[in-house]
Amino acid sequence: MNEVLQRIADVGVIPVVTVDNPNHALPLGTALLEGDLPVAEVTFRTNAAEESIRVLASELPDLLVGAGTVLTVEQARKAVSAGAKFITSAGFNPDLVGYCMDNGILVVPGANTPTQVEQGLRAGLSLMRFFPAEQSGGPAMLRALSAPYHAMHYIPSGGVNAANLQGYLALPCVLAAAGSWMAPPDLIAAERFDDVARLSRQAVIQAVGFELDHVGINEPDAGTAQDESELMCDLFGFPLRQGNKSFFVGDGFEFMKTPFLGMHGHIALSVLSMTRALAFLARKGMGTRSETERHDERGRLTFVYLDREIGGFAIHLMQR
Repeated sequence: MNEVLQRIADVGVIPVVTVDNPNHALPLGTALLEGDLPVAEVTFRTNAAEESIRVLASELPDLLVGAGTVLTVEQARKAVSAGAKFITSAGFNPDLVGYCMDNGILVVPGANTPTQVEQGLRAGLSLMRFFPAEQSGGPAMLRALSAPYHAMHYIPSGGVNAANLQGYLALPCVLAAAGSWMAPPDLIAAERFDDVARLSRQAVIQAVGFELDHVGINEPDAGTAQDESELMCDLFGFPLRQGNKSFFVGDGFEFMKTPFLGMHGHIALSVLSMTRALAFLARKGMGTRSETERHDERGRLTFVYLDREIGGFAIHLMQR
């Protein structure tokens, strides 16, 4: 995966922004970064688009800037000259796709039918924009498309919002999702950039999808672990399940037969994407304990402990 694609995958959500006034570009980009959302797709629908891309790309090097709704090769040239690192379009334009691929520019053309996906595959693409996502059948349609075309991945756009974001990102064929809800035109025009930062932060957290899975409690030995877990079951009516290393009480509590990581135990968090979760935590200075990694049969990371305890509890992430 090239660097631009990796940066998009690490975030999982792309704000689609429409800028009418280039003076809004810098505070908008700053707000996105404050919201931990280091990507912006500037739509080529306004006269301010090219200059806005130039401002964002030159003034905010930590922001990955792309151009959206690109219709022609000339627009693509202008966008890339201004600093755009990727190009997206609503449909499949062979001239535009060919120009971008010939010049090493990441291009993500639109598709919502098997015929269009096959066009992309013939062109050598492995990523397309599923547009308009909601009107084209949403996650159900993407699941159907991914069955015969398992080599293709998608960035759904069009009707994607905070309410349905996780439904798209839960699909293995979805690299990221794009939408305007975190930076809508009315907030930009009103210069409500604090709200843009807040909504961006919410979107990034949603894209990671942290959820509490269970709490593990360290016990000195197997006998104590069994006694304590049976007491929990007697008191609260939870079912008891014994494993090789622990007793599970319901789904929420794990009593370890011998002390493991963490002074007191561990907290398990499930996530929508290990890639996004680890990238998010890395941006906050958090690393992992590589010796605790587990992978599935395809080599994908499914489990790992973080390198820091909180309140005497080790923290591990697990793929949902």
